[in-house]
Amino acid sequence: MSEQHTYRVIVRGVWDGLSEDSRARLLAEADDHGLTAMTFTEEGSLAYDRVLKHFSWRFTVVSDAADGDEMAAAIAEDRAESALTAQGHGFRDLRSTVTDLDTMKINYKGGRR
Repeated sequence: MSEQHTYRVIVRGVWDGLSEDSRARLLAEADDHGLTAMTFTEEGSLAYDRVLKHFSWRFTVVSDAADGDEMAAAIAEDRAESALTAQGHGFRDLRSTVTDLDTMKINYKGGRR
């Protein structure tokens, strides 16, 4: 059995060619997708503002450690692309930032006893 790692992945992109319907739905839901929506989940949490230029989607991805950051990014981008396509929203320029939580170093400061 291979070792599993947990990754936090931020997928960023640009809205592109939004239909009037997509624009209206996104604007109606904008308050639900602001700063408070920025959490990492397996399903992902979408964040954007009313300008409707850029968006980010935060995912938690669990995958084989041997596959590394690249696989975690590919999985998260696929999830984002599938969800956006299913909702009928136009987008482009997906890119990801990946953090491997299992190899992340934690610096403790202060008087820990």
